[in-house]
Amino acid sequence: MKFLKIFFTLSLLFLIKPFSSFAQTYKIKTIVIDAGHGGVKPGARGKYSWEKDVALKVALKLGARLEKELPHVKIIQTRKTDVDVDWYKRAEIANDAKADIFISIHCNSMPKGNHTTKGTETFVGAYRRINEMDAGLRENEEIIKDKNYKNKETNAPTEPEEQILLSLYKSLYRAKSITLAGLIQKNYTEVNKRVNRGVKEQGLLILQRAAMPSVLTEIGFISNPEEEDYINSPEGQEEIVTAITNAILQYKKLVEI
Repeated sequence: MKFLKIFFTLSLLFLIKPFSSFAQTYKIKTIVIDAGHGGVKPGARGKYSWEKDVALKVALKLGARLEKELPHVKIIQTRKTDVDVDWYKRAEIANDAKADIFISIHCNSMPKGNHTTKGTETFVGAYRRINEMDAGLRENEEIIKDKNYKNKETNAPTEPEEQILLSLYKSLYRAKSITLAGLIQKNYTEVNKRVNRGVKEQGLLILQRAAMPSVLTEIGFISNPEEEDYINSPEGQEEIVTAITNAILQYKKLVEI
């Protein structure tokens, strides 16, 4: 019975999917932008600013730019004000909207005393079981503190066939996520001349729940005074928004047929 379940689902994934979702009429219709943290979960702290505030400003500017550049694409923000949106609801918003891209905006930081590390890096989700995840990873810390997070986390299958199916399902979006992340990093570093910390795969819970190509981009180190000034400045935010916008436009040309 379990074998039949796997066989049937594989048939749907690899036979039906290419002739429906990835048909020649495929177009990007919806993009969800997620401003990291918010409300009582402020994220990283710089000398004078909080991650939640910087992320929100960049997310709103990015949304406005995309609406201008892509008038036929629906742009959705997971938050537009300083509120705390539950971590699991962020990807849920994208899933419910059947989004084609999910992009989460964050600021990086280093432990106290390290003020020199700088640069940008963009993450894509890597599937691992919850107890195998790097619980010390900063972007997961606030989630791990939620004592009910395991009850809300649906990507922790216990049955072998469920693990196989989830792995296959995620692989459908892995390559596209890496492509988008690479384009974002390329624009940051080749155009904006930022330090390139690369594209990385991590067990980020929020990305694991997103059923579409998805990335989490760290726009700079808020713990570095120079970069804190940059990511807070109108000029710096304009460059960041332009880099992400150009990456999305380039990605759109690659995946649309």
